[in-house]
Amino acid sequence: MTLRLGIIGLPNVGKSTLFNALTRAGALVASYPFTTIEPNVGVVPVPDQRLTDIAAIIRPQRVTPTTLRVVDIAGLVKGAHQGEGLGNQFLGHIRGVDAIAMVVRCFEDPEIPHTTATLDPIGDISTIELELVLADLATVERRLAKVQVQAKSRPRDHQKEIEALETIRDALSAGDSLRCCDLSADERNALGDLDLLTSKPRMYIANVSEDDLPDGGRLSLGVMEQAVAEGAQTVVVCAQLEADLADWPPEEAQTYRRELGLSGSALGGVIQAGYRLLDLITFFTTTGGKEVRAWTLRRSLSALDAAGTIHTDMQRGFIRAEVVGCDELIRAGSMSSARDHGLVRLEGREYRVQDGDVLHIRFNV
Repeated sequence: MTLRLGIIGLPNVGKSTLFNALTRAGALVASYPFTTIEPNVGVVPVPDQRLTDIAAIIRPQRVTPTTLRVVDIAGLVKGAHQGEGLGNQFLGHIRGVDAIAMVVRCFEDPEIPHTTATLDPIGDISTIELELVLADLATVERRLAKVQVQAKSRPRDHQKEIEALETIRDALSAGDSLRCCDLSADERNALGDLDLLTSKPRMYIANVSEDDLPDGGRLSLGVMEQAVAEGAQTVVVCAQLEADLADWPPEEAQTYRRELGLSGSALGGVIQAGYRLLDLITFFTTTGGKEVRAWTLRRSLSALDAAGTIHTDMQRGFIRAEVVGCDELIRAGSMSSARDHGLVRLEGREYRVQDGDVLHIRFNV
Protein backbone atom coordinates (compact mmCIF):
# COMPACT_ATOMS: atom_id res chain seq x y z
CA MET A 1 0.00 0.00 0.00
CA THR A 2 1.05 3.60 -0.55
CA LEU A 3 0.50 6.04 2.29
CA ARG A 4 -1.77 8.83 1.02
CA LEU A 5 -1.32 12.10 2.89
CA GLY A 6 -3.48 15.17 2.30
CA ILE A 7 -1.88 18.52 3.12
CA ILE A 8 -4.35 21.24 4.13
CA GLY A 9 -4.20 24.68 5.71
CA LEU A 10 -5.17 28.30 5.36
CA PRO A 11 -3.68 30.36 2.52
CA ASN A 12 -0.12 31.64 3.00
CA VAL A 13 0.88 29.18 5.70
CA GLY A 14 3.66 27.55 3.62
CA LYS A 15 1.66 24.55 2.45
CA SER A 16 2.73 24.64 -1.19
CA THR A 17 6.31 25.42 -0.16
CA LEU A 18 6.30 22.28 1.97
CA PHE A 19 4.75 20.26 -0.85
CA ASN A 20 7.48 21.41 -3.23
CA ALA A 21 10.15 20.63 -0.65
CA LEU A 22 8.81 17.11 -0.14
CA THR A 23 8.50 16.27 -3.80
CA ARG A 24 11.81 17.78 -4.90
CA ALA A 25 13.62 16.07 -2.06
CA GLY A 26 12.10 12.80 -3.19
CA ALA A 27 13.75 13.10 -6.59
CA LEU A 28 17.16 12.89 -4.90
CA VAL A 29 16.62 9.44 -3.40
CA ALA A 30 18.31 6.69 -5.45
CA SER A 31 17.03 6.64 -9.02
CA TYR A 32 13.32 6.74 -8.22
CA PRO A 33 11.88 9.90 -9.82
CA PHE A 34 9.30 12.28 -8.47
CA THR A 35 6.17 11.71 -10.49
CA THR A 36 3.37 14.23 -10.89
CA ILE A 37 0.12 12.31 -11.13
CA GLU A 38 -2.11 15.39 -11.16
CA PRO A 39 -1.26 19.09 -10.80
CA ASN A 40 -1.63 18.83 -7.02
CA VAL A 41 -0.51 15.23 -6.40
CA GLY A 42 3.04 13.93 -6.08
CA VAL A 43 4.47 10.48 -5.40
CA VAL A 44 7.82 10.40 -3.67
CA PRO A 45 9.99 7.53 -2.44
CA VAL A 46 10.24 6.88 1.28
CA PRO A 47 13.88 7.17 2.38
CA ASP A 48 14.97 4.12 4.38
CA GLN A 49 18.58 3.38 5.25
CA ARG A 50 17.70 -0.29 5.74
CA LEU A 51 16.79 -0.59 2.06
CA THR A 52 20.15 0.90 1.12
CA ASP A 53 21.98 -1.49 3.45
CA ILE A 54 20.15 -4.56 2.15
CA ALA A 55 20.84 -3.49 -1.43
CA ALA A 56 24.56 -3.18 -0.62
CA ILE A 57 24.53 -6.86 0.39
CA ILE A 58 22.33 -8.25 -2.39
CA ARG A 59 23.68 -5.99 -5.18
CA PRO A 60 20.45 -6.16 -7.21
CA GLN A 61 19.79 -4.75 -10.65
CA ARG A 62 17.04 -2.55 -9.24
CA VAL A 63 16.22 -0.95 -5.89
CA THR A 64 12.60 0.12 -5.37
CA PRO A 65 11.50 2.05 -2.28
CA THR A 66 7.97 2.20 -0.98
CA THR A 67 6.26 5.50 -1.72
CA LEU A 68 4.32 8.37 -0.17
CA ARG A 69 1.51 9.99 -2.14
CA VAL A 70 1.15 13.66 -1.21
CA VAL A 71 -2.02 15.56 -2.11
CA ASP A 72 -1.63 19.34 -1.88
CA ILE A 73 -5.02 20.99 -1.39
CA ALA A 74 -5.36 24.68 -2.25
CA GLY A 75 -5.73 26.96 0.78
CA LEU A 76 -9.04 26.56 2.58
CA VAL A 77 -10.87 29.64 3.78
CA LYS A 78 -13.77 30.37 6.11
CA GLY A 79 -16.94 29.17 4.40
CA ALA A 80 -15.15 26.43 2.45
CA HIS A 81 -17.89 23.91 3.29
CA GLN A 82 -20.32 26.19 1.43
CA GLY A 83 -18.05 26.50 -1.57
CA GLU A 84 -16.12 29.66 -0.60
CA GLY A 85 -12.81 29.69 -2.45
CA LEU A 86 -13.89 26.55 -4.35
CA GLY A 87 -13.94 24.87 -0.94
CA ASN A 88 -16.28 22.03 -1.88
CA GLN A 89 -13.97 21.01 -4.71
CA PHE A 90 -10.87 21.22 -2.55
CA LEU A 91 -12.45 19.32 0.34
CA GLY A 92 -13.46 16.59 -2.08
CA HIS A 93 -9.81 16.12 -3.03
CA ILE A 94 -8.87 14.94 0.45
CA ARG A 95 -11.67 12.46 1.06
CA GLY A 96 -9.61 9.62 -0.38
CA VAL A 97 -6.47 10.15 1.72
CA ASP A 98 -5.38 7.97 4.65
CA ALA A 99 -4.33 10.84 6.92
CA ILE A 100 -4.50 14.63 6.97
CA ALA A 101 -1.54 16.91 7.64
CA MET A 102 -2.63 20.39 8.67
CA VAL A 103 0.09 22.99 8.07
CA VAL A 104 -0.07 25.72 10.70
CA ARG A 105 1.78 29.00 10.31
CA CYS A 106 4.10 29.57 13.28
CA PHE A 107 6.40 32.19 11.78
CA GLU A 108 6.25 35.96 11.57
CA ASP A 109 6.85 37.61 8.19
CA PRO A 110 5.36 41.03 7.41
CA GLU A 111 5.92 40.46 3.68
CA ILE A 112 3.63 37.42 3.64
CA PRO A 113 0.05 38.44 4.49
CA HIS A 114 -2.04 36.31 6.80
CA THR A 115 -5.79 35.73 6.71
CA THR A 116 -6.20 37.42 10.09
CA ALA A 117 -4.77 40.63 11.55
CA THR A 118 -2.74 38.77 14.17
CA LEU A 119 -0.95 35.45 13.95
CA ASP A 120 -2.87 32.89 15.99
CA PRO A 121 -1.98 29.23 15.25
CA ILE A 122 -4.70 27.81 17.50
CA GLY A 123 -7.28 30.13 15.96
CA ASP A 124 -6.17 28.98 12.50
CA ILE A 125 -6.59 25.34 13.54
CA SER A 126 -10.09 26.12 14.83
CA THR A 127 -11.05 27.79 11.54
CA ILE A 128 -9.99 24.80 9.44
CA GLU A 129 -11.45 22.31 11.91
CA LEU A 130 -14.83 24.02 11.79
CA GLU A 131 -14.90 23.82 7.99
CA LEU A 132 -14.12 20.09 8.12
CA VAL A 133 -16.80 19.51 10.77
CA LEU A 134 -19.43 21.43 8.79
CA ALA A 135 -18.53 19.60 5.58
CA ASP A 136 -18.94 16.26 7.40
CA LEU A 137 -22.20 17.42 8.96
CA ALA A 138 -23.64 18.18 5.52
CA THR A 139 -22.56 14.73 4.29
CA VAL A 140 -24.12 12.95 7.28
CA GLU A 141 -27.37 14.89 7.00
CA ARG A 142 -27.69 13.91 3.34
CA ARG A 143 -27.13 10.25 4.20
CA LEU A 144 -29.56 10.41 7.11
CA ALA A 145 -32.29 11.92 4.93
CA LYS A 146 -31.77 9.16 2.36
CA VAL A 147 -31.94 6.36 4.95
CA GLN A 148 -35.04 7.87 6.56
CA VAL A 149 -36.82 7.69 3.21
CA GLN A 150 -35.76 4.04 2.81
CA ALA A 151 -36.97 3.30 6.36
CA LYS A 152 -40.57 4.28 5.56
CA SER A 153 -41.19 0.91 3.93
CA ARG A 154 -38.86 -1.20 6.15
CA PRO A 155 -38.29 0.68 9.43
CA ARG A 156 -36.72 -2.22 11.36
CA ASP A 157 -34.04 -2.74 8.72
CA HIS A 158 -32.78 0.81 9.11
CA GLN A 159 -33.43 1.61 12.78
CA LYS A 160 -29.85 1.03 14.02
CA GLU A 161 -28.34 2.98 11.13
CA ILE A 162 -30.67 5.93 11.72
CA GLU A 163 -29.86 5.99 15.44
CA ALA A 164 -26.14 5.83 14.71
CA LEU A 165 -26.30 8.59 12.09
CA GLU A 166 -28.32 10.77 14.47
CA THR A 167 -25.63 10.33 17.16
CA ILE A 168 -22.91 11.23 14.66
CA ARG A 169 -24.93 14.22 13.44
CA ASP A 170 -25.37 15.46 17.00
CA ALA A 171 -21.64 15.16 17.72
CA LEU A 172 -20.77 17.14 14.60
CA SER A 173 -23.45 19.71 15.38
CA ALA A 174 -21.74 20.24 18.71
CA GLY A 175 -18.48 20.94 16.86
CA ASP A 176 -16.80 17.64 17.73
CA SER A 177 -14.36 15.94 15.38
CA LEU A 178 -15.18 12.27 14.93
CA ARG A 179 -11.60 11.11 15.45
CA CYS A 180 -11.90 12.42 19.03
CA CYS A 181 -15.28 10.74 19.66
CA ASP A 182 -15.77 7.37 21.31
CA LEU A 183 -18.00 5.81 18.67
CA SER A 184 -19.71 2.44 19.07
CA ALA A 185 -19.36 -0.37 16.55
CA ASP A 186 -22.80 0.46 15.08
CA GLU A 187 -21.83 4.11 14.75
CA ARG A 188 -18.56 3.26 13.02
CA ASN A 189 -20.41 0.89 10.69
CA ALA A 190 -22.83 3.70 9.87
CA LEU A 191 -19.92 5.80 8.62
CA GLY A 192 -19.50 3.18 5.90
CA ASP A 193 -18.20 4.73 2.72
CA LEU A 194 -18.86 8.32 3.79
CA ASP A 195 -15.10 8.89 4.11
CA LEU A 196 -15.62 11.72 6.59
CA LEU A 197 -12.83 14.24 6.96
CA THR A 198 -12.87 14.55 10.75
CA SER A 199 -12.61 10.78 11.18
CA LYS A 200 -9.19 10.66 9.48
CA PRO A 201 -5.98 10.47 11.53
CA ARG A 202 -4.39 13.90 11.91
CA MET A 203 -0.94 15.35 12.13
CA TYR A 204 -0.04 18.98 12.61
CA ILE A 205 2.92 20.48 10.79
CA ALA A 206 4.15 23.56 12.62
CA ASN A 207 5.83 25.68 9.94
CA VAL A 208 8.40 27.79 11.80
CA SER A 209 11.22 30.17 10.92
CA GLU A 210 14.75 28.85 10.63
CA ASP A 211 15.69 30.74 13.81
CA ASP A 212 13.16 28.68 15.79
CA LEU A 213 14.64 25.31 14.82
CA PRO A 214 14.89 22.66 16.10
CA ASP A 215 12.35 23.03 18.95
CA GLY A 216 9.85 25.24 17.11
CA GLY A 217 9.76 28.39 19.19
CA ARG A 218 6.94 30.04 21.11
CA LEU A 219 4.22 29.92 18.45
CA SER A 220 4.49 26.16 17.95
CA LEU A 221 3.94 25.30 21.63
CA GLY A 222 0.17 25.66 21.39
CA VAL A 223 0.11 23.45 18.30
CA MET A 224 2.02 20.73 20.14
CA GLU A 225 -0.36 20.96 23.11
CA GLN A 226 -3.34 20.70 20.78
CA ALA A 227 -1.87 17.59 19.18
CA VAL A 228 -1.24 15.93 22.53
CA ALA A 229 -4.83 16.64 23.62
CA GLU A 230 -6.14 14.96 20.45
CA GLY A 231 -3.65 12.10 20.34
CA ALA A 232 -2.32 13.50 17.07
CA GLN A 233 1.26 13.84 15.82
CA THR A 234 3.27 17.06 15.45
CA VAL A 235 6.15 17.73 13.08
CA VAL A 236 8.15 20.95 13.32
CA VAL A 237 9.59 22.11 10.00
CA CYS A 238 10.85 25.21 8.28
CA ALA A 239 9.27 24.69 4.87
CA GLN A 240 11.29 27.43 3.16
CA LEU A 241 14.55 25.99 4.46
CA GLU A 242 13.60 22.50 3.27
CA ALA A 243 12.66 23.87 -0.15
CA ASP A 244 16.05 25.59 -0.38
CA LEU A 245 17.97 22.53 0.83
CA ALA A 246 16.25 20.35 -1.77
CA ASP A 247 18.55 21.99 -4.35
CA TRP A 248 21.72 21.31 -2.33
CA PRO A 249 23.89 18.21 -2.64
CA PRO A 250 22.43 15.69 -0.15
CA GLU A 251 25.59 15.48 1.99
CA GLU A 252 25.84 19.26 2.34
CA ALA A 253 22.14 19.57 3.14
CA GLN A 254 22.41 16.96 5.85
CA THR A 255 25.47 18.64 7.34
CA TYR A 256 23.60 21.95 7.51
CA ARG A 257 20.60 20.26 9.16
CA ARG A 258 22.89 18.78 11.81
CA GLU A 259 24.32 22.22 12.49
CA LEU A 260 20.75 23.39 13.19
CA GLY A 261 20.15 20.45 15.52
CA LEU A 262 17.94 18.54 13.06
CA SER A 263 18.22 14.76 12.79
CA GLY A 264 16.85 14.53 9.25
CA SER A 265 14.77 16.08 6.51
CA ALA A 266 11.16 17.23 6.65
CA LEU A 267 10.20 14.30 4.42
CA GLY A 268 11.57 11.82 6.95
CA GLY A 269 9.77 13.53 9.83
CA VAL A 270 6.44 13.64 8.00
CA ILE A 271 6.73 9.99 6.95
CA GLN A 272 7.60 8.81 10.45
CA ALA A 273 4.63 10.71 11.87
CA GLY A 274 2.38 9.23 9.18
CA TYR A 275 3.57 5.70 9.93
CA ARG A 276 2.91 6.21 13.64
CA LEU A 277 -0.54 7.65 12.95
CA LEU A 278 -1.61 4.76 10.75
CA ASP A 279 0.39 2.08 12.62
CA LEU A 280 2.34 1.04 9.53
CA ILE A 281 5.51 -0.98 9.11
CA THR A 282 7.94 -1.65 6.26
CA PHE A 283 9.01 -5.07 5.04
CA PHE A 284 11.42 -5.97 2.25
CA THR A 285 11.70 -8.50 -0.55
CA THR A 286 14.67 -9.67 -2.60
CA THR A 287 13.58 -11.08 -5.93
CA GLY A 288 16.29 -13.54 -6.89
CA GLY A 289 18.88 -10.83 -6.55
CA LYS A 290 17.24 -8.85 -9.37
CA GLU A 291 15.35 -6.41 -7.19
CA VAL A 292 15.35 -5.30 -3.58
CA ARG A 293 12.06 -3.66 -2.74
CA ALA A 294 10.39 -2.02 0.27
CA TRP A 295 6.68 -2.47 0.98
CA THR A 296 4.27 -0.82 3.39
CA LEU A 297 1.93 -2.92 5.55
CA ARG A 298 -0.33 -2.25 8.52
CA ARG A 299 1.14 -3.53 11.77
CA SER A 300 -0.09 -6.93 13.01
CA LEU A 301 -1.07 -8.13 9.53
CA SER A 302 0.03 -11.60 8.50
CA ALA A 303 2.47 -13.11 6.03
CA LEU A 304 -0.57 -13.96 3.90
CA ASP A 305 -1.53 -10.27 3.85
CA ALA A 306 2.04 -9.35 2.92
CA ALA A 307 1.90 -11.85 0.05
CA GLY A 308 -1.30 -10.18 -1.18
CA THR A 309 0.39 -6.79 -1.02
CA ILE A 310 3.07 -8.08 -3.38
CA HIS A 311 0.74 -9.94 -5.77
CA THR A 312 -2.67 -11.61 -5.54
CA ASP A 313 -1.22 -14.83 -7.05
CA MET A 314 1.22 -15.06 -4.15
CA GLN A 315 -1.63 -14.78 -1.68
CA ARG A 316 -3.79 -17.29 -3.54
CA GLY A 317 -1.02 -19.90 -3.80
CA PHE A 318 0.75 -19.15 -0.51
CA ILE A 319 2.78 -22.04 0.92
CA ARG A 320 5.35 -20.60 3.32
CA ALA A 321 7.33 -17.44 3.95
CA GLU A 322 11.08 -17.42 4.44
CA VAL A 323 11.79 -14.68 6.98
CA VAL A 324 14.92 -12.97 8.26
CA GLY A 325 15.16 -9.68 10.12
CA CYS A 326 16.99 -6.97 8.18
CA ASP A 327 19.41 -6.37 11.07
CA GLU A 328 20.26 -10.08 11.17
CA LEU A 329 20.77 -10.13 7.41
CA ILE A 330 23.03 -7.08 7.52
CA ARG A 331 25.12 -8.57 10.34
CA ALA A 332 25.39 -11.90 8.47
CA GLY A 333 26.65 -10.08 5.36
CA SER A 334 24.75 -12.18 2.84
CA MET A 335 21.60 -14.24 2.48
CA SER A 336 23.61 -17.47 2.19
CA SER A 337 25.49 -16.67 5.41
CA ALA A 338 22.19 -15.90 7.14
CA ARG A 339 20.92 -19.33 6.07
CA ASP A 340 24.10 -21.05 7.26
CA HIS A 341 23.70 -19.46 10.68
CA GLY A 342 20.06 -20.51 10.95
CA LEU A 343 18.76 -16.95 10.85
CA VAL A 344 16.30 -17.60 8.02
CA ARG A 345 13.17 -19.31 9.30
CA LEU A 346 10.02 -20.70 7.71
CA GLU A 347 6.74 -19.14 8.80
CA GLY A 348 3.12 -19.95 7.97
CA ARG A 349 0.32 -17.75 6.74
CA GLU A 350 -0.63 -16.59 10.27
CA TYR A 351 2.82 -15.19 11.06
CA ARG A 352 2.61 -11.51 12.05
CA VAL A 353 5.05 -9.58 9.91
CA GLN A 354 7.48 -7.41 11.89
CA ASP A 355 8.92 -4.06 10.90
CA GLY A 356 12.14 -4.69 8.96
CA ASP A 357 11.39 -8.31 8.02
CA VAL A 358 12.91 -9.53 4.77
CA LEU A 359 10.45 -11.97 3.18
CA HIS A 360 10.63 -14.53 0.42
CA ILE A 361 7.18 -15.94 -0.32
CA ARG A 362 6.94 -19.55 -1.48
CA PHE A 363 3.76 -20.02 -3.51
CA ASN A 364 2.23 -22.23 -6.15
CA VAL A 365 -0.62 -21.37 -8.52
